[in-house]
Order: sequence, then structure tokens, then C-alpha cells
Amino acid sequence: MTVLLTGAAGFIGFHVSKALMARGEDVVGIDNLNPYYDPRLKQARLGQLQENSRFRFHQLDVSDRDGMLGLAGEYPQAKAIIHLAAQAGVRHSLTDPYVYVQSNVLGQVVILELARLLKPLKHVVYASSSSVYGGNTELPFSVDQPVEKPNSLYAATKRADELIAYT
Repeated sequence: MTVLLTGAAGFIGFHVSKALMARGEDVVGIDNLNPYYDPRLKQARLGQLQENSRFRFHQLDVSDRDGMLGLAGEYPQAKAIIHLAAQAGVRHSLTDPYVYVQSNVLGQVVILELARLLKPLKHVVYASSSSVYGGNTELPFSVDQPVEKPNSLYAATKRADELIAYT
């Protein structure tokens, strides 16, 4: 089975890619390699992943509609999308809000449109964030808790992504 995995060069994406390949899946890793986290770490992770013949990499931003939708033609057999990519950082969302809306919200719409193009697709997995719980103090967090009062733009974009996926 072929899995499209966004955020492949990140910590979680790297480990999910390794786990998928270990169980025999082909992984198409997608990452824009932005410099929010050290690009050398991302390159080192990608180097390890690319040692496995089951891994292919595309340097793309998930908000790049043409580039991302083009993957449907290149990998029409993809049966799953795991969407881990996001512009990270709660504090940084206060100083550069546009990149969060572009990457997190527009990127989510592009991913879902890509999913509609992949006819054999069986699963879409989206990673949200605990930030959507805002100032909730009750632990552990639960899907039954209110999430309509995010306390950062980052959290608001991740909640918007949940609502877009639901819709």
C-alpha cells in the first residue's frame, strides 16, 4: 500500500514513516523543509528515510495546490494520507499570522481536495493539536471538552482544520 505522509521530515513524521516502511508500506514523504525547526535535523532524518527503497520524497508545501494535486497523477494507487504537516509554534503565530493560515488552513483544504482525487483512498488521518483546548484546565483533555475558545492563532487554525475535515 502507498501512503502519502505530510510533515515527513519532522520528528513525528520521521518515526511514522519508519514504522510504516517496517510493516511493508511504501511512503511518499512530503515536507516543505521550512526553517522553523533546524533544517539540518530535517535533512538528517530524510537521509535516513531515503536509505529505504520504500521511501520517496517531495519537497512541497501542503498549500501548493498545483504541486500537491499533481501527486494524485503520480501516485494514483495511494490508499492513505497521513497529514502531519503544519506551521508550528504558538508564539510565532502572533508575529507571522499569514503563514499559519496559508499552511495550516489552506493546506488542509488542499489535502482534502487531493483525497477526493485519489479514488482508491481508504483513509485520511489528520493530526490536530492539544492547543485547540485553549485554557481548559481539566486533565486529561477529552473530545467532550469545549474547544470554542482557542488562545492563539495557531490553535484557531488547528481547530479550523478539524471543522473543515468534519464538514
